[in-house]
Amino acid sequence: MTNDPVQTRYPLTQGVNPWLVTASVMLPTFMEVLDTAIASVALPYIAGSLSASNSEATWVLTSYLVANAVILPASNWFARRFGRKRFLLTCVIIFTVASFFCGAAPSMAVILLARIVQGAGGGALQPLSQSILLESFPPAKRAAAMAAYALGIVVAPVLGPTLGGWLTDTYSWRYAFYINVPVGVLAVIMISRFVHDPPYIKNAKVSAFDNIGFGLLIVWTGCLQVVLDKGQEDDWFGAIWVRWAVAALVVALVLWVWHSWTKPEGLVDLHVLKDRNFRAGCFMIAMLGMAIYITISMLPLFYQEVLGYTAFNAGLVVGPRGIGSFIGSPVVGFLASRFDQRKLLCGGFLGFAICSYIFSVVNLGIGPFTLLVPIIFTGFTLSFVFVPLATITVATIPNREMGNATGLFNMLRNIGGSVGISIATTALVRRAALHQNDLSAHLTPATAMLQQRSATLGAYLAHHMSAASARGGSFGLVYNFLQQQSVLLSYVDIFRWTAVLAFFCAGAVWLFKKQPKHAAPPPGAH
Repeated sequence: MTNDPVQTRYPLTQGVNPWLVTASVMLPTFMEVLDTAIASVALPYIAGSLSASNSEATWVLTSYLVANAVILPASNWFARRFGRKRFLLTCVIIFTVASFFCGAAPSMAVILLARIVQGAGGGALQPLSQSILLESFPPAKRAAAMAAYALGIVVAPVLGPTLGGWLTDTYSWRYAFYINVPVGVLAVIMISRFVHDPPYIKNAKVSAFDNIGFGLLIVWTGCLQVVLDKGQEDDWFGAIWVRWAVAALVVALVLWVWHSWTKPEGLVDLHVLKDRNFRAGCFMIAMLGMAIYITISMLPLFYQEVLGYTAFNAGLVVGPRGIGSFIGSPVVGFLASRFDQRKLLCGGFLGFAICSYIFSVVNLGIGPFTLLVPIIFTGFTLSFVFVPLATITVATIPNREMGNATGLFNMLRNIGGSVGISIATTALVRRAALHQNDLSAHLTPATAMLQQRSATLGAYLAHHMSAASARGGSFGLVYNFLQQQSVLLSYVDIFRWTAVLAFFCAGAVWLFKKQPKHAAPPPGAH
C-alpha cells in the first residue's frame, strides 16, 4: 500500500491526473488523423511540383494507408514486447521525422518512401492512445474521457481540408507535412512526462513474432487498398490484374483469419470477437467508417467540382462541422452516464441520417451558408455516435486485452472508410454518366426547350462572335450545363445512399447487449 495521497487519488495512472494523460495521447491521434485529411487537399500541387500525374500522386495516400492498416492490428504485440510508452514514443518520433522528409522530398519516389515510413509510425498511434485513455479512467468515467478523445477523431478531418488548403495556397504543399513537426515534439514531451505503463505490460510474457500472420496481413490489406484505389481506373473486374489481386486478397484474408483464430498467441487474437458487444461494435465501426468518410470526402468535393469553390473556400464551408463536434462532445460525455448509451448512439445515427438526406436536397443555386445548420449538426451528431460506440464496444473487454481489441477496432474503421470512399468515387463517375444519358434523351433537336435555350444563348453570344460561331457555342454551353446537372444528380444519389446506410446503423444499434448501470469492471480491469 502506498501512502502517497496523489498515488492514492489516481491509482490507475500512477499518480498522474488522468486528464493530463488524455491530453498527452490526444495530441498524436489528432496529428495522425489531421495528416490523413490534410494531404488529400495538396495532391494536385504535389503532382505539379514533382512532375507526376494526378493518378501517380494518389499513391501518396495509398502508400500511407497500406502501411497504416498493416501496423494497426500489430500494435498490441509491439506494445507488449517493447513497452507501451516506449513504443508510443517511438511511433510519434518516426511519424514526426517522416513528416519532415515528406515535406522536403525532391521526387515522387522519395515522398512515397517517406509516406510508407510515416504510415508505419502513424498506424499504432490511435489504438495505443485509445487503450491508454480507456485504462486511465474507471469504467464509470470512460464515456466522459472518450468525449474528450473524440475531438481528435472528429474535428481533425474537418480542420484538415481547411488548414491544408490555406497552407498550400499561402505557402507551399510542403507545409502540410511540416506542420506535424512542432505537434510531434510537444506530444513526445507530454507522453514522456505523463504516461506510464501498467504492471501487466511491464511483466508481460510475449510470444515470438508471428511472421506468418504479419505476412498474410500485409498481403490482404495491400491488395485491398490497391484494388480500391486503382480499380475504377481499369474498370474493376474488366482488368485481369484486378481479378488476380482480388483472388490474392480473398485467399490471404481467409488464411489470416484461420491463422489468427487457431493461434491466439500470435499477432492478432480474434477470440476477442466472441464478446457480443465487441463483435457488434466492430461491425458498426466499419459501417460508420464508410458513412463518415463518404461525407467528409464528398461534401468538399461537391463544392469544388459542382459549384467551383477553391479548396480553401470549400474547407471553410464544411469547417463549421467542428463547431458541432466541440458542442456535442461534452454534452454526450455528460449524458452517457445517465442514459442507456444505445439510445444516444441510435439518436446520433438518426441525426446523421437526416443531415445526409438534407445534403441530397441541393441544387446549383445554393450559397455558402445554405447548408450551414446541417453541417454543424452533423458534427454534433457524430459526437453522439463515436463516443457511445467506442465505450460500449470495449465495456466488457479486460484491460489486458484492450490493446488487441482497439487495434482491431481501429483497423476496421479505416477499412470501412477506404471501402466507402471507393464506392462513392465509383458511383460518382458511373451515376454521372447514367444521368447524362437520361437527360440527353430528353434533349433532341426538336425539343422546344432546347431550341428556346439555344436561341437565347445564341443571341447573347452573337454580340461577341459571329452568328455561325454563336450557334455552335450555344449548344456547347447547353452541353456544359447538362454535364453539371449530371454530376449534381450523382452527388444527390451518394448523399441519399449515405442517409440509408445511417438509418440502417440506427436500427443495428440494438444488436448491442445492454450494460447494467454501474456495472463492475470486466475481468482483469484495474
